[in-house]
Amino acid sequence: MKLLEEMLILLGRVVTILPLMLFAALFMGRRSIGELPVFDFLILLAFGAVVGADIADPKIPHIHTAVAIILIALLQKLVAFLKIKSRKVGSLLTFEPVTVIHQGQFIVENLRKTQYSIDNILLMLREKDIFNVQDVNLGILEANGNLTVKKKPGKETVTLEDMQLTRINEDLAMPLILDGKLYKKVLFQLNLDEEWLMDRLAQESIHDLKEIFFASITESKSLQITLKKQTDLNIPPIYH
Repeated sequence: MKLLEEMLILLGRVVTILPLMLFAALFMGRRSIGELPVFDFLILLAFGAVVGADIADPKIPHIHTAVAIILIALLQKLVAFLKIKSRKVGSLLTFEPVTVIHQGQFIVENLRKTQYSIDNILLMLREKDIFNVQDVNLGILEANGNLTVKKKPGKETVTLEDMQLTRINEDLAMPLILDGKLYKKVLFQLNLDEEWLMDRLAQESIHDLKEIFFASITESKSLQITLKKQTDLNIPPIYH
């Protein structure tokens, strides 16, 4: 009976300390995390603390350490499952991508929110061989702290199309539907409405947004759609 009580106390410690660690990590900002997702970062910290305490203090019963490790692992699997099932859960447990450069201009408010200075962004641009922010059409700070950059058409790397004297400037593809959820602001920005979208989807024999896993749209109103139910996929094997 006493052992069961101790196990319940241990479960309470694990369940209560991780949310506190999550809040602290999110408060510190994405720069403190590096390339690890926030929750995975916390899981590693928790594992290190549990194992370190077990090694450093022989008085701690070994069974407690084993149970704590199992509970942490199960919690990580549960959170990973919930993140796949619900984008809302995923957005609460990690950072969202943030646009920090648009058409050669820094988005000051977003830089302040992400706690990145201009020096940090300029360093990340130089790592991509970009020495002039005016060359950047769009700069996005990703959830893992990396900077994704789309250069302006005249500054992009020469391609085979350019060598053939045919310059094709690809439109920027904006996420429109994520896991069945429609982002109406994207339609509004392109002067489109839901009626246009449903007519366009009907041409692809799609009549319900919930059938769509991901859809993006370009400025030229070209749609790219990935359905939740996929058949006849011919994926080439990839070996490590």
